[in-house]
Amino acid sequence: MGGFFGISSDTDCLTDVFFGVDYHSHLGTKNGGIAAYDPLVGLQRQIHNIENTPFRSKFGHVLSDMKGIAAIGCISDYDPQPLLVRSNLGNYALSVTGVINNSESLISNFLSFSGGHFNAMTGGRVNSTELVAALINQKSNFTDGILFAQEVIEGTASILILTDDGTIIAARDKVGRLPVQLGTKPGSTAVAFEAFSYQKMDYEHLRELGPGEIVSIKQNDITVLSPPKPKKRICAFLWSYYGYPTSTYEGMNVEAMRYKNGAILAQHDEGKPELENVDYVGGVPDSGTPHAIGYANESGKHFARAFIKYTPTWSRSFMPTEQTDRDRIAKMKQIPVQELIKGKSLLFVDDSIVRGTQLRETVDFLYENGAREVHMRSACPPIMYGCKFLNFSRATSDMELISRRTIVELEGEEGLDHLDEYADAGTERGKALRTAICEKLHFASLEFQSLEGVVEAIGLPECELCTYCWNGKE
Repeated sequence: MGGFFGISSDTDCLTDVFFGVDYHSHLGTKNGGIAAYDPLVGLQRQIHNIENTPFRSKFGHVLSDMKGIAAIGCISDYDPQPLLVRSNLGNYALSVTGVINNSESLISNFLSFSGGHFNAMTGGRVNSTELVAALINQKSNFTDGILFAQEVIEGTASILILTDDGTIIAARDKVGRLPVQLGTKPGSTAVAFEAFSYQKMDYEHLRELGPGEIVSIKQNDITVLSPPKPKKRICAFLWSYYGYPTSTYEGMNVEAMRYKNGAILAQHDEGKPELENVDYVGGVPDSGTPHAIGYANESGKHFARAFIKYTPTWSRSFMPTEQTDRDRIAKMKQIPVQELIKGKSLLFVDDSIVRGTQLRETVDFLYENGAREVHMRSACPPIMYGCKFLNFSRATSDMELISRRTIVELEGEEGLDHLDEYADAGTERGKALRTAICEKLHFASLEFQSLEGVVEAIGLPECELCTYCWNGKE
């Protein structure tokens, strides 16, 4: 995933940008960076790897090493950024959040006519942020350059630019899959993925940019460079999984959505005989927990945390690069509360079921600690398509997804023509999918939230949500 933060102010703003970027740390674990503009020094930049160290530990020194009345920063799960660029448009810093799926063709096309070059990374790969800069620089101004880049990129690109006069240019991706939000206080304007990041520093929330909208920001002067586009497809996983609980997107709060989502799951389960003797409802921590609270409140069953994640040293299970390391860390973090497990029938709600590897180990861990039964509920529908717009369920193959893999095992390639039926719990194919996954992952029972349930919980029209990973619709 990834997120960015920036401020244009009439005074030094490095401290606020430092904390603002740090508040985006839940969105990525690989690289962090800050670029700043000072009238005497010009543009400055620092980038650090944060895979094994929190952002604030690597960047605490920037408060003495850098200064500026305007600055941008980012958390990135992929390439190092922001980059400093010198081009026909002047000197500027650039940060990009999103995914470019057609990077090789864009690179080849650029090299075929420009006579230029890219800095190559390991294996000849090009930093995606540098590629976006090359696209922007093909036009005579930033607005036209951003519009051109977003048009030719297959994927998603929200863009933040800091120019060499301290102006910030912010552009939301063309269909608004990711949020870009503005906040103000006297003499200063902030732009962020997460609005709470600037609200904690006494900025008043102003508004969200519309899909494809581009604005320039200089202190409190905000100018619309390109108006919003009519089509909106904001990612539904913002609410289900990677949005921070205090976040609000399009007027809908994440934590409130998760409570409602869990309640809808409980309504669907009402009267099921296999759940009559469930002792406790719990969430697979951390993002499954609020869904489980909503489920428990609606069902009347007791909520309990039967195991706790030990987070002081490994705050997130996907921090290591290798999947085997992520699985091991996830297992090491699980500390049981045996009084709440031994001899108990437990129902857990997870935010989603993607590959299923860690979830099976979690369930086995519960049985090893004496659980009588472990029922599982997914707060999302079955994931049928790897995300090609962001980074949530990206995979080298759709067959890494447990739903897809299980369907092929049940019916061969022909089953892929019936994904809608497999997603529906009321069909024979849907029942077969759930039974097969139960056997694979050792669940006593399994159910997924319906697409209709997720949409109801979010509270936005389905046509404004990106639900590609569930139904393949763009």
